[in-house]
Amino acid sequence: MADEKFTRCPGCKTIFRVTSQQLSMRAGQVRCGHCRTVFDGVAALVSLAPQPNEEPELDEIARGPPTVTLRSSQALQPAPRDEHDADQHDEREELEAEHAEATSDPQLDYSSRFAWQDKKQRRRVPTWLVGLAIPVLLVLLAAQALFHFRDAIAAHWPTTKPALVRLCQVASCEVQPLTDIAALSIEASDLQADPAHRGLLVLSTTIRNRAAYAQAYPYVELTLSDAQEQVVVRRAFAPQEYLSAAADPRGGIAGNAELAIKLFIDASATTQAGYQVYLFYP
Repeated sequence: MADEKFTRCPGCKTIFRVTSQQLSMRAGQVRCGHCRTVFDGVAALVSLAPQPNEEPELDEIARGPPTVTLRSSQALQPAPRDEHDADQHDEREELEAEHAEATSDPQLDYSSRFAWQDKKQRRRVPTWLVGLAIPVLLVLLAAQALFHFRDAIAAHWPTTKPALVRLCQVASCEVQPLTDIAALSIEASDLQADPAHRGLLVLSTTIRNRAAYAQAYPYVELTLSDAQEQVVVRRAFAPQEYLSAAADPRGGIAGNAELAIKLFIDASATTQAGYQVYLFYP
């Protein structure tokens, strides 16, 4: 075309097609998309028109070497305002230059443009490996669920408890009764002074397990209050403190069963007019 202009990068000798609008920006200062050299695009304008035969001497710089690379003006960018801006945008501009080169260079190797697809295909996991991994993962998931819900499984399906106990011996865990405090209730309670020992109180209470499966022994909390219903003293008793020596603290209260408790409390240092019994799991 008659209005085409060409400028040569003084750093790498690459010739670029340029437009007047591009050269008018930043007073003609541009940056080479190949070697990153900043130069005056107007001062570096060259002519690629054939030289007359009668000229005694050829201008190699004007015509360029036979192996010169000709690129589109999209590979040129306006020169940055200062070096700080140049460093800050180097990576973005380099990507843009590579994209411009890829879209304008007629000698582009198209296989390299789609090399990412080949890499993606090489990274695909073999089908047989996926088929092998799925059942292994399902087994691991089932084992994790069995470990986490072992107490509930043993409570709802008692026939599985022996096998779960054996598995826990290997995995260093325990199969314990459930701790559903809503399944427990206090059927009766009574607090009386011991006539034979001054200041000694005797608490008698009955705990009922309304569930069909065993529940762990709860903690029993006793609160003593005065005539104004203000708390005088509060004490929590662990299962080991109210169970008999023959009872197994890990056994729990059987399903649909009751547990009678009797506690002796030294209240010689307090004066109380009422009491309250409360069950809980820590």
